[in-house]
Amino acid sequence: MNEELRTFGYLCPKCGKPVLGSRSAFTLAAGSAEVACDCGGSVLQTEYDGERYRVYVPCGLCGETHTAVCPPERMLHGATALGCAKTKQFCCFIGPEGTVQQHLDQLSLLAEKEKQQEGEAPQAFLDNVIMYEVLSELKDIAARKDGITCGCGSRRYGMEIRRAAVDLVCRDCGAKLRIPAATDRDLDDLCCHLRLRIPGGKA
Repeated sequence: MNEELRTFGYLCPKCGKPVLGSRSAFTLAAGSAEVACDCGGSVLQTEYDGERYRVYVPCGLCGETHTAVCPPERMLHGATALGCAKTKQFCCFIGPEGTVQQHLDQLSLLAEKEKQQEGEAPQAFLDNVIMYEVLSELKDIAARKDGITCGCGSRRYGMEIRRAAVDLVCRDCGAKLRIPAATDRDLDDLCCHLRLRIPGGKA
């Protein structure tokens, strides 16, 4: 029986390249594990105290190292994204290799756009055109019958507009659905949806 592997992905703050590494659930549960960049400039580390995992993430967006605490079910099952407190963007992904690779590719594009804009006059959004197109598409989806709903049964929601994403927030249970809004692919992905469902649940 093959042991399930968990893949970690982040951007190296030293060289800027995507870093991808897989570790077995057994290795993660045994104590500490590391995923290092080939350049030697950064190392993602995990620690397990028997109850929770602590993840030290080198952040390719702000250059600092973030610490996240994850319960075993979040660390070992499904897909998880860890965020950068400074930029409000996801900076590390944990899950199946294909899923992590896809999100890491998107993160690389976003970081490249940020780098290209350094020294220019600051914009409200990472890509103004993409953001306005995404907001227009969300307006069209919301106009449809049951276009935007929540898993808790509510149809009341609000929007929090960030630099490179829009968060749909259920007004009743507080659940959020993040809609990336920084690249052409983000817009294409959104256009594939006739309806959106915020992943909330009944109390």
